[in-house]
Amino acid sequence: MPSDPTAVHPALCAAAEAASQTWRKATACLGREQLLAAVATGADGTPTSRLDKVVEDAIFAAIDSFGFNILSEEAGWIDRGSTTTLVIDPVDGTGNAASGIPFCAFTGAIAVDGRFTEGLTRWLNTGKQWWAGTGVATDLATTGRQSLDGAIVTMIRPKRDAAGFLAIAERANRVRVLGSSSIEAALVAEGSLDAALDPGSRTHRIVDLAAAVVLVEAAGGAVVDLHGKPVQFTTAIDGRWSGIVAATPELAADIVTELS
Repeated sequence: MPSDPTAVHPALCAAAEAASQTWRKATACLGREQLLAAVATGADGTPTSRLDKVVEDAIFAAIDSFGFNILSEEAGWIDRGSTTTLVIDPVDGTGNAASGIPFCAFTGAIAVDGRFTEGLTRWLNTGKQWWAGTGVATDLATTGRQSLDGAIVTMIRPKRDAAGFLAIAERANRVRVLGSSSIEAALVAEGSLDAALDPGSRTHRIVDLAAAVVLVEAAGGAVVDLHGKPVQFTTAIDGRWSGIVAATPELAADIVTELS
């Protein structure tokens, strides 16, 4: 977080606080099956869980007065005619959250005229936050690792073909599967991990990667797509990336080469 808390946009603060409070109440009162029950269909056509819906609704109420456009994992694109858009994933790691596994987050970014300017991720279970803004000094710093050999990485679990996952595991020193891409990206930004990646399944939406773009690039790292697709603001919630978050551009390139 910045030395000056006022540097964080109040809309991001309000969204993160609403997510924290609602997540806490919901997980205290409801069991796993209730939290995961599908209560709607998201903008991308996939089921929306009760937990995601109640947290998203709380965030929308908290940020309504700002009048920004919103791009959210469940509701999709809400155009209010603003030059500013708040890009959010209300609960990243819903499966973890519903199961009581303490690894889930709110993550959000602000885009102005289509360019990400701020990113914030709050670890819901601990309250720890990571924030960065373009042109603002940060104490975030990656490990600076440039090679996959000996790296500590997290990956999305293989869903069909495990060849890419195994290829990365063969060269890395340690591999984890943690279940919250936004926290994993933040851990790359702070230097706890060397890389966090999807080894080919095209699982990430832009809401998963938006804050990471700001956090990791401010820390000296890189956020790229395995297939060369630009990781940039879009209003399409159904777009998908095989996102690679790495401590350096060189490490990102090494991972792409290994998986290509």
